[in-house]
Amino acid sequence: MTDIVGLTEGEAAARLRRECYNELPQAKRRTLLDTVLEVCREPMFQLLLAAGLIYLALGSLGEALMLLGFVVVTLAISIVQAQRSENVLEALRDLASPRALVIRDGQRKRIAGREVVRGDVVLLSEGDRVPADGALLDANDLLTDEALLTGESVPVRKIAGGPDTMPAQPGGDDLPFVFAGTMAVRGQGTALVTAIGAASEIGRIGKALREIESEPTPLRAQTRRLVRLFTVTGFALSAAVILLYGLGRGEWLAGVLAGITLAMAMLPEEFPLILTVFMVMGAWRLSRHRVLTRRAATIEALGAATVLCTDKTGTLTLNRMSIAELRVAGAVWTADQAELAEPFHALIEFAILASERDPFDPMEKAFREFGERHLFGTEHLHRKWELAHEYGLAPGMLAMSHVWKALDRAHYVIAAKGAPEAVADLCHLDRDELAELRGSVERMAARGMRVLGVAEASFSGEPWPRTQHDFAFRFVGLVGLADPLRPGIRAAIDECRAAGIKVAMITGDYPTTARAIAEQAGLDVGGGVIVGDELRDMDDDALARRIASATIFARITADQKLRIVDALKTKGEVVAMTGDGVNDAPSLKSAHIGIAMGGRGTDVAREAAALVLLDDDFGSIVQAVRLGRRIYDNLQKAMSFTIAVHVPIAGLSLLPLLVGWPPIFTPVHIAFLELVIDPVCAFVFEAEPEEHGLMRRRPRDRNAPLLSRRVITLSFLQGASVLAMVASFFAALLDLGVAAPEARGATFVALIASNFALIIGNRAFGTSIATVLRRPNPAFWGILCATAALLAAVFAVAPIRDLFHFGALHIVTVGAALAVGIAALILVETMKAMTGR
Repeated sequence: MTDIVGLTEGEAAARLRRECYNELPQAKRRTLLDTVLEVCREPMFQLLLAAGLIYLALGSLGEALMLLGFVVVTLAISIVQAQRSENVLEALRDLASPRALVIRDGQRKRIAGREVVRGDVVLLSEGDRVPADGALLDANDLLTDEALLTGESVPVRKIAGGPDTMPAQPGGDDLPFVFAGTMAVRGQGTALVTAIGAASEIGRIGKALREIESEPTPLRAQTRRLVRLFTVTGFALSAAVILLYGLGRGEWLAGVLAGITLAMAMLPEEFPLILTVFMVMGAWRLSRHRVLTRRAATIEALGAATVLCTDKTGTLTLNRMSIAELRVAGAVWTADQAELAEPFHALIEFAILASERDPFDPMEKAFREFGERHLFGTEHLHRKWELAHEYGLAPGMLAMSHVWKALDRAHYVIAAKGAPEAVADLCHLDRDELAELRGSVERMAARGMRVLGVAEASFSGEPWPRTQHDFAFRFVGLVGLADPLRPGIRAAIDECRAAGIKVAMITGDYPTTARAIAEQAGLDVGGGVIVGDELRDMDDDALARRIASATIFARITADQKLRIVDALKTKGEVVAMTGDGVNDAPSLKSAHIGIAMGGRGTDVAREAAALVLLDDDFGSIVQAVRLGRRIYDNLQKAMSFTIAVHVPIAGLSLLPLLVGWPPIFTPVHIAFLELVIDPVCAFVFEAEPEEHGLMRRRPRDRNAPLLSRRVITLSFLQGASVLAMVASFFAALLDLGVAAPEARGATFVALIASNFALIIGNRAFGTSIATVLRRPNPAFWGILCATAALLAAVFAVAPIRDLFHFGALHIVTVGAALAVGIAALILVETMKAMTGR
């Protein structure tokens, strides 16, 4: 089917505009009204509104309008944040759409499944999810699983029909149609798309593919417990304050205002905001490194990874195969020879015949390109032969065979290729021949080549033998293919080693080849190579002992890959595992961090994985780990700051009532503080650069909570220290005879300054103040300047100052308030140094 041109990009774009995306009806995107209603259900919003209405009832129109103004600002901030999150999620949805390989303008192109349009030509291979309904133009041993539509668990066989074939219902063998949502489980096919989205079979019968609701992650569950604790405590204290005011002073409305103030001070509504923003922005940051996050919980696990299990081809190497060496009956051809001698023609001929007619596999592409270059115009290329039967790879036979109907011969021609030992088994080589073959393979593999054996046979009559082993094969020769390492692999592996992460290579390749590539990549090969046959004979205890030092696993099957993952997990390792095939899905799902290949991987692998590498590059995995560690660090900083900052706010709301001081805060003040705290938590800490030496420290304990008792205790101590300093400052001002409005204003400035001291103190672990302030974080400086400007406006404009119940400040008082903030910063830094944080 190489002559298919498909749609042009212009035609596809026009149809996409006309017929919309290829996706099923889904929950509508949140509208502006949805966001407004969601904000209105927030306790903080309701408290602000209640306080505003009480001020109206008391006749304090200025305070009421001020609070209602804060309501509008809060609503605007929430809308902006929600819109930003929605835009990021929409971009990630585009990336997460199942990929489809189409032909446009005569070129193969992999696109998001949602961008497939009617008239597109889609190429299907084993493991691909069918993106849309279509008529098969070509089918090569194609089986699809249609259980999603029919309930039948047995895959059905497909045949080629044509673009004019009338559609039929799914189910049953030998139909020339494929249907959206079904899975290709064997073979290859080419389909012309006839229906997309809601017009497809799955759309017509009302099926919907929805994300399974996952259980709350440990991080989210822990956050919910903290929110519940703060909320219950806050409302209990608020109720007590109301009763004290009402029963003790008879001032019920004032008591309600004081209770609302305390509730607003205690309510940690930032926690859900932090989690949402960090997870969405974290997934977006990973996507910029060509890593798609399919499950947000994976971001939590990335920083804890202790073992990265990677395959070789396409991840450590470029997956751009070229033929480097040929061996036939003692004769050797190498890539530095210009001419290909006659004895090697048959080897390439049967290697091509044992491959797909329109290959996608890099090795098969290399055979085809080599043949076109060296055998063009000879009798060794057979474009008009018909493929009659195919024997695929099997767990016990790592070889595949194609049976061809030759137009000029009475018999069938069979070509086989695969692992040298498997092809040798097909050919029933004797002991001496096997010894010679192994020697040749060892010498080729020692130079890092991927080595394949090739064989040929002939057959007359029917039926076909049950297995390819029943043909009388003749060994033709060996093909050595070279696949260069990806640039930067050694540096990436060195970075993993410095970060305390063990890198293990698990491959189906020959042991000597695997070792040679591992050495080139900089892997530790001192633990030797574990071969699949050896692993099969090991019990669990023996495997546990060997994997403690081994980093190279060769000739490994899918079930053995899963066993390796489980063995590593049993030893307490946090395992990241790469995979691309249908049979890799169990190990990807079992690993703590399953990583599928986005370029060459199957949809089955991508759906089983938590991360998808869009460029199949090992370096992207290392960047994902680096980002995972940074995100986790910043999440911890944001949570710590949130706990610390609520302590002085709540304390200064409650303390005046307990000691008989004039009230310091009203709901207006708390609303102003929240305007600072919310964007700080959501954006300042999220944008914080990574810690120095981030990738030179050991992985964190995966079972350790984000907010350990030590972290929570330190946060409370930071907040309590700020509370003590600011409260002492207020008391000192009153003792010095400063009027309550001026003392209140100065205390508010001192608290704002101290809050920024908490921000600076929590922006970094174990880093000096000067270093922290030099670290680039535009969001921090933007919020600092905006807060300073707002605070200056509050004190400069008398009507606004009166609404806040502040008095005019003397320059000395302002200096003293700022000095409290500086003292708070020094105290926070001292506490960090003493606790080793």
